Amino acid sequence: MADTTAYRIAEQKIEKALRTQATGLDLSGSGDTRLTELPESLGQLTQLGKLDLSGNRLTVLPESLSRLTRLLSLDLSGTN
Repeated sequence: MADTTAYRIAEQKIEKALRTQATGLDLSGSGDTRLTELPESLGQLTQLGKLDLSGNRLTVLPESLSRLTRLLSLDLSGTN
């Protein structure tokens, strides 16, 4: 994990989304907060309908994303 700050921020957002049963989550990256990998806990957000991962440095997506069966919108634009 190249940027622990970005990863920690993502984990905090995921925890909040779990608590609030959010149907959308913005994990877009910019500047110093660009993810190189996603927390496995993302797969616990089975209520998500929209997920924004744009602008990150992701090269692979975790298998846990397959548990997001309600996901209708996944933004990976600008991801390299």
